[in-house]
Amino acid sequence: MIRVSAFLRLMRPVNCLMMGFAVIVGAALVGENVFSGDVWARLLLGFFVGVFLTGGSMVVNDVVDREIDAVNEPKRPIPSGAVSVFQAKVFALVLGVLGFSFALGLGWECLLIAGVSWFVLFAYVMWGKRTGFFGNLLVSVCVVIPFVFGGFAVGRGFTEASVIFVVLAFLSNTGREITKGIVDVEGDRRKNVRTVAVSLGSRFAAVLSVVFYVSAVVLSVLPWKLGLVSAWFLPFVVVTDVGLIVSCVWLLRDFSRENAKQIKKLVLIWFIFGLLAFLAGTIL
Repeated sequence: MIRVSAFLRLMRPVNCLMMGFAVIVGAALVGENVFSGDVWARLLLGFFVGVFLTGGSMVVNDVVDREIDAVNEPKRPIPSGAVSVFQAKVFALVLGVLGFSFALGLGWECLLIAGVSWFVLFAYVMWGKRTGFFGNLLVSVCVVIPFVFGGFAVGRGFTEASVIFVVLAFLSNTGREITKGIVDVEGDRRKNVRTVAVSLGSRFAAVLSVVFYVSAVVLSVLPWKLGLVSAWFLPFVVVTDVGLIVSCVWLLRDFSRENAKQIKKLVLIWFIFGLLAFLAGTIL
């Protein structure tokens, strides 16, 4: 049971479920009646593509980051010894094969998008991570791809609502990645990973994070103003926006490692409400 728990922690189930859910939101954004008939089967396949490929990417990242995590997060499965590097590599391979198999079941377009996602991931892990801010942008590209994937999974491609949501998710996730850099500054500095926090200091990183969060909050009114979502969008997006604003104030007041760590967890919760906002606004 301990070993199973370690592997689950390695793939970060919450992140995996969120990306699987993101595929469903991406499908909802492309039009009405997307959840009817045999589309459900494609949605289920798309959900598992998001879950397994995200899980595989989390494992790959932890394999590459094992020396940094030994400093920043020594209790994680690999640095703690709960999972060996070889076991983690095999696990990542299994998750990747499962994800691509489900993507293949959805057609060549979905398989291509899944392949692009993993290409960007490996570009980040092998090179982009050390560039700091550019690496943050690569992570955000990986995060928004499931929303694009969802539209193609149900055969409807991309819409105006999809574009707006991708921009919002990209901005807010970039802010979170910069915040994470504050948390990992000690280990990143030792491994010469030039994050914003390492290069310009935690205060500057906190301010830049807030710029991205606030940009997402300001633009979050667009779907409603443009008539792309129903009134059900509003209560969820209000929770998201208020949560992000409060997090911004908290981060600016205290940009310590401990506080940044709490805020990056909170922001993940606000992301969930953001997903619910678009889902409710498009299907209700």
